[in-house]
Amino acid sequence: MLQNLGFFILLLGVLVTVHELGHFLVAKACGVKVLKFSIGFGPKIIGFTKGETEYQVALLPLGGYVKMAGDLPHEELPPEEAARGFLAQPPWKRGLIVLAGPAFNLVFPIFVYFFVFLGPQETLSTRVGMVSPDMAAAAAGMRPGDRILKVDGEPVRTFDDMRDAFVGRFERPVPITLERDGQERVVQVTPERSSEVSPVDTVERGMIGVSPYPQPPVVGVLAGSAAANAGLKSFDRVLSVNGVHVQDEAALYREVAKVAEGTPLALIVARLQPVAVGAVSGRVPEVKQVTLPRQAGEGPSALGAEAVDLYVATVASGSVAEAAGIQPGDRIVAINGTPLKSFNKLATVLNGLQAQPFTLTWRGEKGERTEKLAQAPLKTRDDYGQTSAPLVFGVRPWSYSSADLPPVEKVTIDLGPAAAFKEAALIVPKIVGQMVQVLGGLVVGKVSPSTIGGPIMMYQLAAKSAEQGMDSFLNLMAIISINLGVMNLLPIPVLDGFHLLSAAWEGIRRRPIPVRVREVANMVGLALLILLMLLAVTNDVTR
Repeated sequence: MLQNLGFFILLLGVLVTVHELGHFLVAKACGVKVLKFSIGFGPKIIGFTKGETEYQVALLPLGGYVKMAGDLPHEELPPEEAARGFLAQPPWKRGLIVLAGPAFNLVFPIFVYFFVFLGPQETLSTRVGMVSPDMAAAAAGMRPGDRILKVDGEPVRTFDDMRDAFVGRFERPVPITLERDGQERVVQVTPERSSEVSPVDTVERGMIGVSPYPQPPVVGVLAGSAAANAGLKSFDRVLSVNGVHVQDEAALYREVAKVAEGTPLALIVARLQPVAVGAVSGRVPEVKQVTLPRQAGEGPSALGAEAVDLYVATVASGSVAEAAGIQPGDRIVAINGTPLKSFNKLATVLNGLQAQPFTLTWRGEKGERTEKLAQAPLKTRDDYGQTSAPLVFGVRPWSYSSADLPPVEKVTIDLGPAAAFKEAALIVPKIVGQMVQVLGGLVVGKVSPSTIGGPIMMYQLAAKSAEQGMDSFLNLMAIISINLGVMNLLPIPVLDGFHLLSAAWEGIRRRPIPVRVREVANMVGLALLILLMLLAVTNDVTR
């Protein structure tokens, strides 16, 4: 508890100091007299006075302030100091002072990310862990275990390099150089167009359907197939082929490729069996031995089975799928008459349909069925206790624990100062765009107000990120700093954005906003902030 509290105070303390330091330094540079620089609100814990400024740390770490001379409309200053008051400054100086706080919050993350990126960094390699069966990579013959060396002649070392190489490359054949079993080969892949839209820009890139994360060698088995006749069942996990341990799909492809068609394959598989101990029920793995002839094809096809992707692993209680009679082990076949190859494609279609009805075909123990269905709201709760009721169908594919798989292959990239600074300078605008998008979603109702968090959520995030390591904690600090910078630029009374707007108004109109108007606006803004804080704290307590 004390350690977590320490990280929470450190997180807030650094961000508040950065924000207030912006106001303080620019105010000093503009010749404004600064009376007090405070980190925190309420009673003073420690402090000292140097020159004309008192510096202090206060009891409540949820903010801070810079008290400047002459920053209130009716405040009177001695004649010799009147010119050093905040409101006595020209609009452009006041605007700079106000802007400095949010600006420091937006610039500070660049330096945070600079230190995160600087030096040796482990990142994902270009080894393919999974190939989506309904996309271009699968159509071109790519398979798990392949290593991507070049995209359209450009060498790639990391998965991010490979992904970025497809920016602007789509809807035309793109040569990809692979390494498989120690030999290079070139395949022609035609990526699908994908648009990543943000308030900052729109990036169009090609998507080929590969992932660096390996998949377990779990199979789906159709009734009456060669695999079923040999005793395999859906969701069996292959542990070994002819005595050779198989740790992921890539290993399964590799081992069955060594055996000629028609030759017996001796498999050891793990099968989840239902068990009950008193009132507690669950599923435990049971090892089985299966022998079958090697079939034509690669991977699961060589076993007379198929990828497990479209087999339903779980059905949500109270969902449309449950009401329709879909059960675990059933296979989704088609939607609106279009055959499906992956759950990803099913999810994409359902996301586009929303509440519109659709025709679904699936195959179960009693054969194939087709029904007209529609998604419906289903109440859910996430790990942070937030509840929502999104439109869902209610089926989920096979899921697995990362502990069941070998670690994702990584490569070490050593970034020098220039490269680290470039990466930091590129990532911050992306996060700013995401923040603006979320704020816009809150305004138009696309993002639920229940997602707003307060001090308790920040405490939880600080604790969890600290557990994950210093890079994770610094990443959280950078994100919250950007959040503070963006929020403070909103033209809401009491926030810096409104004061910046006031300075701009005065600079253009040559007269300030009337004092009474500012006083009323400040009261309204303060009321809004109090309501926002109440909502955040209520969400925290509810969670």
